[in-house]
Amino acid sequence: MRRIALANQKGGVAKTTTAINLGACLAELGKKVLLIDLDPQANLSSWMGVGSESTERSIYHVLLGEAELKEVLTDSKVKGLWLAPATVELAGAEKILANEVGRDIILKQKLDHLVEDYDYLFMDCPPSLGIITINALTAAREVFIPVETKILALNGLVTLINTIQLVKERLNPSLEVTGIIACMFDSRTNLSREVVEKLRARFDKIVFKTLIRDSVRLAECPISGLPIHLYAPGSHGAEDYMNLAKEIIGGEKERPTCK
Repeated sequence: MRRIALANQKGGVAKTTTAINLGACLAELGKKVLLIDLDPQANLSSWMGVGSESTERSIYHVLLGEAELKEVLTDSKVKGLWLAPATVELAGAEKILANEVGRDIILKQKLDHLVEDYDYLFMDCPPSLGIITINALTAAREVFIPVETKILALNGLVTLINTIQLVKERLNPSLEVTGIIACMFDSRTNLSREVVEKLRARFDKIVFKTLIRDSVRLAECPISGLPIHLYAPGSHGAEDYMNLAKEIIGGEKERPTCK
């Protein structure tokens, strides 16, 4: 099972959009995929039709030691795709865990108890570098970084990679950045093209060849409660995320890493 954290401390860069649509496309291609919603905004969970009012147990209870991960899992409208949901309660987890011994490895311990019935596990991280994100980076083996191809998109990327390197050195020696996903790409603008060129010049092979184009259909998609390939199967978003899924599967043998 590939354990992948989707991380970027900047909000609005398509982490959640990538989590659900990439996960759903991989499931459509026959893979078994588990999504873990670690964002207190719970956008991933609500997108998949799991609201606070219908959730007795969530990832919040897992982090607090009140439930096992397998006890909070729910299936989705996509065959082969499962979710560990979040609720707004998760916003209080940082404060509660602040003084806990071993607070950085709680999620890793829970995942180690999970039978590896999945091909891919994606953790949708909050837009911060707090305890919850550190838990995800400690539990993961890989990091995918969605990056908005717009102004200031590269700001903070080096800081994030330095933080990932610090977690690697202190908590998780197996952690590697194995993918940067260029999102919201607009081929009509010089800026989008320049951002992609700079990403590829700096990070080379870990930047996925597939670009996720800016798309009205992708923006509408969460309201439908469906991933893009079911909501608008002929759209650019559906095509791009399916191509990304195929690129990931096709690159299984040789996965580059960011050193």
